[in-house]
Amino acid sequence: MLNTILGYLGLGLMLGLAGIGSCIGTTIAANAAEGALKKAPEKSSSYMILSAMPATQGLYGFVAFLMWVMGKDFTANGPMLFAVGLSVGVVCFFSALRQGQVCANGIIGVSQGHDVTTNTMIYAALPEFYAILALVASLMI
Repeated sequence: MLNTILGYLGLGLMLGLAGIGSCIGTTIAANAAEGALKKAPEKSSSYMILSAMPATQGLYGFVAFLMWVMGKDFTANGPMLFAVGLSVGVVCFFSALRQGQVCANGIIGVSQGHDVTTNTMIYAALPEFYAILALVASLMI
């Protein structure tokens, strides 16, 4: 019974924390985009691209969730799944949060006339790398 509870809790943390992180990260960037639209509305496509980047961590959490639900006996391995779910969830949460902040700074730079969209995407990919590592590590277990 405890294994089952831990397994379900791990699944919930994996999906929930990754999704919450993406919600917060995209909102941070979108808030910057809303302000930037007032200054330079013609650059809205760059704002939109950068605002959407933190959404990927929620997808990584969802993929990990699906792989564990479909491929593992999570009722027998509850403690392990709890640890994996917590790890993936926390890494994706902070990755999305920090990526949203990087993207927000890039959006402000673009609105001020600087050509930083590509560089911002590269910088934003760095925290995302850790979310990808968490996903891959969870699938390797």
